[in-house]
Amino acid sequence: MRQETLEAHWAYMDRYATRMIARGPTLDDAGTPTGSVHALDLPDPAAARAFAFDEPTYQAGGYRDVLLRRWRNALGTTMWDSPGDPAGYLVLGLGEGPPADVEPPAGHDLIAYGPLLSDDGTAWLGTAALTRAATPGAARSILSPAWYAAVEVRTWRFGGRVTAGPAT
Repeated sequence: MRQETLEAHWAYMDRYATRMIARGPTLDDAGTPTGSVHALDLPDPAAARAFAFDEPTYQAGGYRDVLLRRWRNALGTTMWDSPGDPAGYLVLGLGEGPPADVEPPAGHDLIAYGPLLSDDGTAWLGTAALTRAATPGAARSILSPAWYAAVEVRTWRFGGRVTAGPAT
């Protein structure tokens, strides 16, 4: 199904090129896609839901689950601003309570970083990062595990068309 909807997926993503902060597949140890990451600058939760649920592969039944979270771009950059290897790790720390790991940590090759928030932006729900850490353990060390109910690390790579990037 992914191959059948790939061109429609890319065409859909092209419509959001100026709002894209990061995108790309998560992979298992064999390099098989297991999901994807799409971080966009959208005006509100309704626009984010429309983006996620109108996407052609989702509409075709290609995704089992969708995790949709408000996210603040603490770095203020996009993946296209980040030179180097277009691969790394997605680090998701899910939690609740007082905000943790608010500032991007020094000494890590971060591509994207910031807090996960409730729809209204008032409650901290965790932290998400994309990094070029050398190992999953190094990626995990970006977050302080005591503050999270769970920390997940997934292999991730830059996604999109070969010529993908923000529209100029």
